[in-house]
Amino acid sequence: MLELNRMHPLAEKDHRFLWHPFTQMKQWMEEEPVIIESGHEAILVDVNGKEYLDANSSIWTNLHGHGHPTITHAIKDQLDKVAHSSFLGLSNLPAIELAEKLSVLTGLPRVFYSDDGSTAMEVALKMALQYWQHCGQAWRTKFVAFTEAYHGDTIGTMSVGGIKLFHDAYRSLTFEVLRASTAEDLQRLLQAHAGNVVGVCIEPLIQGAAGMKLWPAGMLAEVRRQCTEHNVLLIADEVLTGFGRTGTMFACEQENVVPDLLALAKGLTGGYLPLAATLASEQIFNAFLGEYHEFKTFFHGHSYTGNQLGCAAALANLRVFEEEKVLVKLQTKIGWMREHLKKLAPLTTRQCGFIAAIELGDFALEKQMGVKVCRALRERGVLTRPIGNVVVIMPPYCITEGQLARVFDGLAEAVRAVVG
Repeated sequence: MLELNRMHPLAEKDHRFLWHPFTQMKQWMEEEPVIIESGHEAILVDVNGKEYLDANSSIWTNLHGHGHPTITHAIKDQLDKVAHSSFLGLSNLPAIELAEKLSVLTGLPRVFYSDDGSTAMEVALKMALQYWQHCGQAWRTKFVAFTEAYHGDTIGTMSVGGIKLFHDAYRSLTFEVLRASTAEDLQRLLQAHAGNVVGVCIEPLIQGAAGMKLWPAGMLAEVRRQCTEHNVLLIADEVLTGFGRTGTMFACEQENVVPDLLALAKGLTGGYLPLAATLASEQIFNAFLGEYHEFKTFFHGHSYTGNQLGCAAALANLRVFEEEKVLVKLQTKIGWMREHLKKLAPLTTRQCGFIAAIELGDFALEKQMGVKVCRALRERGVLTRPIGNVVVIMPPYCITEGQLARVFDGLAEAVRAVVG
């Protein structure tokens, strides 16, 4: 460990008390951490006053930049009323208004609130399973998910997840899932297990934690077609792709797909507060209706379900989309990103809307090439995180043309410095 007196005093406390997610803490405690103190628009500022471009939107959550006045004021206004009251046996104004807007945007009429992407998908899995029980088909217990899928870190979502590095340590806790790689695989599985499948889980258009891998054009529509043909539920995980990331409000729109269950989180509040939502069809909702003694209730909930502060932030986020014509302006910035990616030839690059992925090469993970490139990029005033040997660039929508050029110029320099 570095001598603590050479670091900022807060670094000493971080090393002494904290345990960071997806982080090897032995290595972490040998380095000086970047400690963020403030932010404005696409910029984050550390405790030493150094500014960084937030090139991954604070882990894919921040949409319109840090300190956006519309969202900030909405949160402050809500705080003057009430921050949170229970959603069990009570309701509240922001939660009702947000549910209506989400229903109109997605075409799905029922909204169940939770806390984050993992819980949104966990809710979807439980709803799907219980739906078939209420339909008198309790023998349906099998889920289908895709190779290299990532749907979260709760037990159910790890079960449908397909990333060995993240999930293998916990396999004894998870349930068995049928695994497909292609549309042809899916067709075979649905035929082989006809009448026994609950639903199919998919990240529409792009698999995030797999390294931003793109699905073939038409894949999502084909999955929808097969689910309809075999009478199984389609569960779309738009935790990453929702709220403009792929260029439309939701990725499903691009192939005219309406899923049976839809998970939303990350950008739901514009990156300001934890809030998630699982949207369901009226058919699924109606299956849970019954007399009290039938116990058809969906027995699931969270202490902060539908909390007013989060819902107020989400409503303000949607207002920003409308008032600032975010999706229209984003199309130009998607074009900027496409041009900047050319600077990284001959590396393999991928783009889906305002998401860019740059493959560094086929290096052993132990070499930490992605980590080293991102460290070199950090030295150049740009923050992002890799997925193995893939560097992801996913900035806030407010980023300027000059700032985006700085991101990609810095990345090109960092790649040359580390990879050669």
